[in-house]
Amino acid sequence: MSEVNRDSDATLQPVLSHGMGLDVVTPSWPSLTLDEVAQLLRHYPQVAAATRLAWHSPRPFSSACVVDTESGPVFVKRLLREIRTADELAEEHRFMAHLRQHGLAVSVVLNTSDGHSAHAAGEWTYEVHRIGQGVDRYRDATSWTPFANCADAAAAGAALARLHLAARGYDAPARSVKLLASGFTLFHAEEPQEVLSRMERYIAQRPALADYLAARDWRHDVTQALLPFHAQLRPLLHGLQPLWTHNDWHASNLLWQGSEAAPAVATVVDFGLSDRTCAVYDLAIAIERNIIEWLALPQQPDNQRPLVHIDQLDALLDAYQALAPLSALEAQALPALLPLAHAEFALSELAYFHGVQKSAENASLAYDTYFLGHAEWFNSDAGRYLLAHLRQRAAGLATPKES
Repeated sequence: MSEVNRDSDATLQPVLSHGMGLDVVTPSWPSLTLDEVAQLLRHYPQVAAATRLAWHSPRPFSSACVVDTESGPVFVKRLLREIRTADELAEEHRFMAHLRQHGLAVSVVLNTSDGHSAHAAGEWTYEVHRIGQGVDRYRDATSWTPFANCADAAAAGAALARLHLAARGYDAPARSVKLLASGFTLFHAEEPQEVLSRMERYIAQRPALADYLAARDWRHDVTQALLPFHAQLRPLLHGLQPLWTHNDWHASNLLWQGSEAAPAVATVVDFGLSDRTCAVYDLAIAIERNIIEWLALPQQPDNQRPLVHIDQLDALLDAYQALAPLSALEAQALPALLPLAHAEFALSELAYFHGVQKSAENASLAYDTYFLGHAEWFNSDAGRYLLAHLRQRAAGLATPKES
């Protein structure tokens, strides 16, 4: 087990990471140490000397911590350079700057002494953020776990609407990142054969993914599990306007303020999956991340519906609609896109697990349970129930509900 550096804080618990299930695991990457952070912060003249590591993030794909300094706490994140280069991090940092200029509270990325928003050293890439306003109430929550209550779901929906409004006019091209990336390119195609052609190109650009899928009949799997949902989406694609989006909208990526009865999102964090998609895609990701308890579903009967949080879904969408009403076509597209929204991240995660982490177990989970299994779940009783509910909402979704 990795341990916190002994020169940081002897009271800090040993570092564990979120795994692919409900259990915590030994992290894939070494934890940040006080010496390492101190060396890094020498490149940031606005930050004084580091004194203590106060908290380690349990997120699995990077190493991150809150570090106390003589000028106040900062958040430090370290990624394998193979996952993100400094230039690739700068893409998301520019989007964050745009949002902040248009009134959205997002975490502030600090620049190095030479003016860069990320720092590369050896095999690692680092970024340093000021601590955002608000309380990190969900910092130990994994993706695919619900909000604490409907009030939080509504606050998150309103915040997502504000983000989409602030993102308008940001016209940077789509990102080119290939590992741990979210996107809506494979299924934004008019014909099923074009989906398969795009997927062939996508796989060819990722050697580790191509190596893994060489032993799988992925064309058959995609045709059976995913293309039927694409057929429902195809007639609606023309109404989905491109927009830069967050693409990882989970309660744990939000900092909170206010009372339990009237919470509000104070700061939006973690734009690591942000890219040029569309508002409906980002809404679908928000539903996929927060409303369906995927990690608990294998232990439940197929027809047990409490793990699909319809009350929180309605709260999130109603609050979103009050600020950024969807068109009738976008409302219809939401249930059509939802069973496909996970696909590109699942494939990029598969490439990571097979090519970088060298984990056969996690690679199999990414392909069978995530890429295929999450799509196939929408053919279950509970999955059809969720999609039917969204379709029932669609006629009235373009107009906010009256209180």
